[in-house]
Amino acid sequence: MPDAKILLERDGVRLAVDDSVAHITLCNPAKRNAQSPALWRALTEAGQLLPGQVRVVVLRGEGVSFSAGLDRQAFTPEGFDGEPSFLDLARGSEAGLDAAIATYQDAFTWWRRTDVITVAAVQGHAIGAGFQLALACDLRVCADDVQFAMRETGLGLVPDLTGTKPLVELVGYGRALEICATGRFVHADEAERTGLANLVVPAAELDAAVTDLVGALLAPPRDAVVETKGLLRGAAAHTEKEQYAAERAAQGRRLRDLAGVGE
Repeated sequence: MPDAKILLERDGVRLAVDDSVAHITLCNPAKRNAQSPALWRALTEAGQLLPGQVRVVVLRGEGVSFSAGLDRQAFTPEGFDGEPSFLDLARGSEAGLDAAIATYQDAFTWWRRTDVITVAAVQGHAIGAGFQLALACDLRVCADDVQFAMRETGLGLVPDLTGTKPLVELVGYGRALEICATGRFVHADEAERTGLANLVVPAAELDAAVTDLVGALLAPPRDAVVETKGLLRGAAAHTEKEQYAAERAAQGRRLRDLAGVGE
């Protein structure tokens, strides 16, 4: 990224923009990119800072792991400096706890917005919150050493960072339940077979594969891609007739645009 402009670098998150491509990097490899509320706030801000010309967002993790999940310091009585610990939040009101979790979820929801396509480049461990962050993206390109796991139930918790819906949509209810309840690892071959990974490549080829995919995503006209993503994201919630109508409306907008006809 020799020409990329850095717009944000704090709390283990770096945002750099190179024309129509944004690169968001989890940049605390010494802790295997473990996550914290401060990191989640930085991810939320990164989404808010994306310039309008950005079409593709690539998410990476520095080092040997994409993200080892939640930093366990969150569960200690002292928590993080300047932050209420999770134990303190649990002792407060239900409304306060719900609001806190909703704020954390903001870091995981914007990746699905229709005006960009988001790609996670995943290597090594993607555990818990790391798995859910990869699931937040539209597409996942994985190294052959990838190890996904949802470990929350083993801690007496549930996955609450927006990962349950995409996991079920990708692998089905039964497999999703088994993955979450057992906390087992999902390796590269299973990830590709079940649709968790769009592509699996040798670790040394991960960056090149992502570059090729980004180039292909940028090739079609932006508005056509945006409309298509919107159609596909809404398809599961629509009846057949509703989806047919959505297709007609989207195609009408595209044809009018191509013909130079105003609204």
